Amino acid sequence: MIVGIGLGLVVAWYVLRGFGNRWWWARRWVNRLSPWTRRLHAWVLSAPVTFTYIAIFTASTVVQRTSPPRLIDLLTKLNSTNLFRLGDDPVEALLTSAFWVADHGSGLATYVLVFGTVVAWAERRYGPPRILLIGASAHVFGSLITAAVEKGAIRAGRLPEKIAFATDVGVSYVEVGSCVAAVLIMTGWVRLAGAAVMFVWVVLPVIVNHSIWDFGHLYAAISGLAAAIVLRLAGPLRTPPPLKPPLVMSTVTERVDS
Repeated sequence: MIVGIGLGLVVAWYVLRGFGNRWWWARRWVNRLSPWTRRLHAWVLSAPVTFTYIAIFTASTVVQRTSPPRLIDLLTKLNSTNLFRLGDDPVEALLTSAFWVADHGSGLATYVLVFGTVVAWAERRYGPPRILLIGASAHVFGSLITAAVEKGAIRAGRLPEKIAFATDVGVSYVEVGSCVAAVLIMTGWVRLAGAAVMFVWVVLPVIVNHSIWDFGHLYAAISGLAAAIVLRLAGPLRTPPPLKPPLVMSTVTERVDS
C-alpha cells in the first residue's frame, strides 16, 4: 500500500504540473506546493545511501507480497543469517540478508518512515561513507554475535537445534544501529527523548521477553553505537548540506488571466 500511495502522489504531482501549463488553478497549486517538493527533493539527494537502501528493501518487500508465500519463506531462509547459512557461505548470507524485511515485509511503512527521517538526518551529519559503515557494522557484528550466542545456547541445551535453520534477516539490525548513532549526535532534550525511545525499543524487550531476536537487536545497537563513536572520534561531523532547490526547477509561474 505504501508503495502505491508513494507512486500515486508522484504521478499526481506531475499531472498537476502538466495541468499548470494550461489552467490557472493548477498553476496556483503548483506554486504553493513547489517550495515543499523542492525541499523534499533536496532532502532525498542529501542522504543518498539511506534512500538507496529504502528503495532496495522496499523493492524486496514488493517481491515478497506479490509472490507465493512458500516461495518467499524459502528465499528468506536461504538469505538468512542463521547458523546454517553462516556456516555455509557467511559473506553471501550477511550481504543478502541485509535487504530483506522480516515477516513477509511486515512493518514496511514504519521502516520507510524511520529511515527517511531519523537515519537520513544522521547521514546528513555523518556523511554517506560513515553512515554506511555504521549500518554495516550494526548488521554484520550484530548478526555474528547473535549467531555465536545461539551456538553456545544450543550446545548448552538452552535452545533447540532447529534454531540453527531459523529465519533471521537484517533490515531491523541496520535500523537500530543507525538510530542509536543518530541519538549519539543529538543534543539537549532531543537526545534524552531519543535515548528513552531506544531503551523502550531495544533494551526493554530484552528484559521482558529474553528472546534471542531481542538480544540480536541489542547487539546490533551496541555495534552501531561503537562504530559511531569510533567514526565520531576519527573526525568532526560535517555541516549538513542546505536544503536548496534542486538544479532543475519548475518553470511554471503565476499568471493572471484576463
